[in-house]
Amino acid sequence: MNPVKPGETRRTPWIVGVSGASGTPYAASVLRALLDAGESVDLVVSRASRLTLLDETGISFRDAHWQDDLREWLARGADGKPGSFDIGDGVERVRYWAAGDLAAGPSSGSYPVKGMLIVPASTACVAGVALGLSKDLLQRAASVTLKEGRKLVVAVRETPLNGQTLRHLVTLDDAGATVVPASPAFYAGATHIQDLVDFVAGRVLDAAGVEHRLYRRWKGELGGGTRTT
Repeated sequence: MNPVKPGETRRTPWIVGVSGASGTPYAASVLRALLDAGESVDLVVSRASRLTLLDETGISFRDAHWQDDLREWLARGADGKPGSFDIGDGVERVRYWAAGDLAAGPSSGSYPVKGMLIVPASTACVAGVALGLSKDLLQRAASVTLKEGRKLVVAVRETPLNGQTLRHLVTLDDAGATVVPASPAFYAGATHIQDLVDFVAGRVLDAAGVEHRLYRRWKGELGGGTRTT
């Protein structure tokens, strides 16, 4: 349960940044799994992602009511069905920072965190981080994560990708980030949209080194994902 390592405090969170790309169910799955693993989370939701969240789920994410809105979001399944997940008291381990708050904790390298996961990451977000623009807290926190040598996982969700975005992704890779395209696989025996979402979320957490049980792992046996036993 969120073990304390050398150089960490009792609350050393993962930063989760949600950009404006389509794919808010990916972010919800990552957040649920982090909380299930006993991790603490610092959440940054970009202005553009609020529009995407509203469009994909009907949920308005409001600064003044973020806890209630976050509970509703995390309880919703990838198919849009409300109340699909029991969130319990996990939201109590989330600290929310407004995207425009450039004086927030994650804007400084002296603020202790384990790393940062950007899920989903739009091409605009990728460009901003690659170029070091720091136009909002999400981009600033990512730049700080890189300069401090911490784990940064970027779950890019766009298709097709043009040459400029590919070059930005190479820049992030060169800087030490891990690029995880939001590309679901089918060998794990997916039978529901939630299974496909959880696979991508699981690969994001794999890259971060966080244990989870979001998908069935490959065991070298053909047809293993189609078995019912």
